[in-house]
Amino acid sequence: MTTLSPAQERQHLQLLGLAGFASMASMRICDPMLVVLSDEFQVSTGDASAVVSAYAVVYSISQLFYGPMGDRFGKLRVVSLAVLACALFSAITALSFSLPMLVVMRGFMGAAAAGVIPLSMAWVGDRVPYERRQETLAKLMSATVIGMMGGLWFGGFTADTLGWRGAFVVLAILFAVAAGLLLKLLRGQALPMSADAPGVWASFRNTGQLLATPRVRWVLGVTATEGALVFGAMAFMPTHLHQHYGLSVVAAGSVMMLYGVGGLLYSQMARRWLAWLGERGLVKTGVGLVASGMLLLAWGTLPWMGMLACGMAGLGFYMLHNTLQVQATQMAPAARGTAVTLFASSLFFGQSTGVLLMAQSVDMGWLAYAFSAAAAGVIVLGVVVSRLVGRH
Repeated sequence: MTTLSPAQERQHLQLLGLAGFASMASMRICDPMLVVLSDEFQVSTGDASAVVSAYAVVYSISQLFYGPMGDRFGKLRVVSLAVLACALFSAITALSFSLPMLVVMRGFMGAAAAGVIPLSMAWVGDRVPYERRQETLAKLMSATVIGMMGGLWFGGFTADTLGWRGAFVVLAILFAVAAGLLLKLLRGQALPMSADAPGVWASFRNTGQLLATPRVRWVLGVTATEGALVFGAMAFMPTHLHQHYGLSVVAAGSVMMLYGVGGLLYSQMARRWLAWLGERGLVKTGVGLVASGMLLLAWGTLPWMGMLACGMAGLGFYMLHNTLQVQATQMAPAARGTAVTLFASSLFFGQSTGVLLMAQSVDMGWLAYAFSAAAAGVIVLGVVVSRLVGRH
């Protein structure tokens, strides 16, 4: 394991955090726009949600390519080029003149963004000992959580005021800044390919070998389920806040920021949470908070209930998810880039499946029942995950 000085590690984490911020903002920016997009393009809200599911589907599939590329050519190099591509596709997305074009461009954005957060996690796995990894990943996660919060709020704000296209223009600028800083960092470093790194096609063959490992299949399976239950539901939380609680689009996006506040609360206290609860305790507590938050969101009647529900669900989700992230960085250390991107692929394959299922419920007015079913599924998932962790 190659180590960096504290100053170098901090610099790398800051730039990866900026890239992760932009990537997560782009992922969630369309959630509060669904009602506005359905009105502009004269389609149902369920049909408009294709902009979310297309991003998630392509994001998940693209992981299968980024993992081997990162292992072969260097994770930072691949991340910097992916961020540059994000800037280009975000600018083109702002020019979309129809819903099909917007869906296609969101797919391209998902393909580019797929190389950012998972390879950043894998880079942490390469550089940070396991004992510090939960805390370090939490620091990186705080940047992505703030990105999620910014994307949810800014997506609603621009959709209500400036127009949804403005959101993608700002994203393009943000990605361009992050890409420029990362490329500048790379110019100051020698990043040769590892002599013992497998070739790209050999890395693809290693993917099959990883999938043949029982523990890897368990981690990927529970991660896909988590994505379907939690991320799939999350895409429609702003819609439910708008329709059920009567909030405006921008207010619904602002309330959803409390989901991210819960994540920040976890990330800033990750070391203490881990000391108090242990890995299995984190899973059990997180599952309880997510399930309670979803049920409160589904059946609450007052706006403060929706606010409390989003905060509870956010804190609980990141307790559960960060524990799974740590497991992902350790399930195949010899091919960590491939392993972590498989993890991300499973997560967003699950999300795309969840979004497609939830889209059926929103058009029939069954969102409250769908949230309740997801809460029950999360409880079952927690039982499985609590048995999985603690064996690395």
